[in-house]
Amino acid sequence: MTPAKAEVSYQVLSFDQLDGWADDDHDAALTVFQNTCRDMKDPDWGSLCAYATQATDGRAFFELLFRPVMIDDGNDAMFTGYFEPELDGSRVKTARYRYPVYAMPPEARKIRPWLTRRDILSTDVMTGRGLEIAWVDDPVELFFLQIQGSGRIRLPDGSFLRVGYSGANGHTYRSLGAELVRRNVYKPHQVSAQVIKNWVRRNPLEGRELLFHNPSYVFFRSVDQVPAHKGPLGAMNRSITTMRSVAVDPSYVRLGSPVWIEKDGKKPLRRLMIAQDTGSAIKGAQRADVFFGTGDKAGRAAGRLRDPGRMLVLMPIQRAFALLPEGAL
Repeated sequence: MTPAKAEVSYQVLSFDQLDGWADDDHDAALTVFQNTCRDMKDPDWGSLCAYATQATDGRAFFELLFRPVMIDDGNDAMFTGYFEPELDGSRVKTARYRYPVYAMPPEARKIRPWLTRRDILSTDVMTGRGLEIAWVDDPVELFFLQIQGSGRIRLPDGSFLRVGYSGANGHTYRSLGAELVRRNVYKPHQVSAQVIKNWVRRNPLEGRELLFHNPSYVFFRSVDQVPAHKGPLGAMNRSITTMRSVAVDPSYVRLGSPVWIEKDGKKPLRRLMIAQDTGSAIKGAQRADVFFGTGDKAGRAAGRLRDPGRMLVLMPIQRAFALLPEGAL
């Protein structure tokens, strides 16, 4: 039985109630907003986007046409980070490149859930079907490519093949970090993507079994139309931007919306970002995943992020005040 959704409350704030608002680069946020706002088809958003294309002062634009809204579903805020992995691979199988990056088989779209990760990798169900987009040299990095949902594969000639999320097998994602904590291998504060990778590599047999603990399996598609110097495609099918794009739960936050991030922790972050992506683990009104960019350095930074704070959604003024109960103004 599906649990009842928590009651959601809304609070409209003023911009001077946002910590650090005046110090941000609002023009940078405006540029990112322009990248996807044209895909928001509602009349009020369309009007805002038309105005945005002519705007020259980002702060004035957001303050004139939006109001910050605090959406509370009863759960604490949690900020994590994600990135675009970069793997070494080939378009053909070789002795080095022998781990396939699969396209989605047709039956996996029709049967929900389809086969588990173990079934897919331990049987010949995928063999001889031409579903291999590429081959990579590291099964652990391939596993984490699936968690991120998109990435770049560096080919032997120095060029890149970019792959994006195509679909999944329908099984619920299970955290390897949580499983290692359950086994008393690590304490919660010790777990990161790099720690998990190192443990799997040090323990190849147990590590293979640990990867099977997550029955979810992600399939990919080639997205070579996106230039290598641009960010990967987000859920809005547009390139996302390092440290200005964020993944949210679209059942609470409209994709394309500006969001004000107040992330606490060791390295506080106060920044206006644009909600241009989603993720299977991003659930809740105050849950957000910050995009850190491409490659290992971005991956290390993203893997360390797990901090509290608060997130406010910038909504068109009329939409913002329409959310308030009668008599609240």
